[in-house]
Amino acid sequence: MNKGRMEAFSDGVIAVIITIMVLEIRPPHGSTLGDLRPLLPVFLSYVMSFVYVGIYWNNHHHLLHATQHVTGGVLWANLHLLFWLSLTPFATDWMGENHFAPWTVALYGTVLLLAAIAYTILTKTLIAHHGTNSTLAESIGNDTKGKISVAIYIIALVLAFRLPRIACALYAVVAVIWLIPDPRIEKKFIDESHSH
Repeated sequence: MNKGRMEAFSDGVIAVIITIMVLEIRPPHGSTLGDLRPLLPVFLSYVMSFVYVGIYWNNHHHLLHATQHVTGGVLWANLHLLFWLSLTPFATDWMGENHFAPWTVALYGTVLLLAAIAYTILTKTLIAHHGTNSTLAESIGNDTKGKISVAIYIIALVLAFRLPRIACALYAVVAVIWLIPDPRIEKKFIDESHSH
């Protein structure tokens, strides 16, 4: 199957997710800058989620760039990822509205963790379809960044109930790790184009 439909659908879903998140930020009834102060936690949670969704969109694009075609299994793995990403607006809003209370931070981290696992499943499904000698497989390698991210999420989830702000800081650390799209795929394609 051609990957174009899956990519277009994923782009649309991610655009809707971002739109829903920004619509959850309600303007205050007052007209002074001081009236914006209570919105700070909501805005900070939105910024973190916007960065996360942007990271997924960017890396998803790179992943599909190295993909030749997709199967039914790949489509389901992709939908699995989109399912967890689609919960981001709810988790973001709950955490921001409740000023980073422990349970809200834990739920947010759970959504991040399950999205990361879903992304790993998508990657492994694509590699299984394209083969271990494919450009995609060689580009991904042993996925050290993915493994480190999952470990940090688990640590953050444990801390969320006692130290929710530290947990949020750890979520931000994972975002920084992934902020630059995985260069391995681009590098692999550049190397291959020079060798031809």
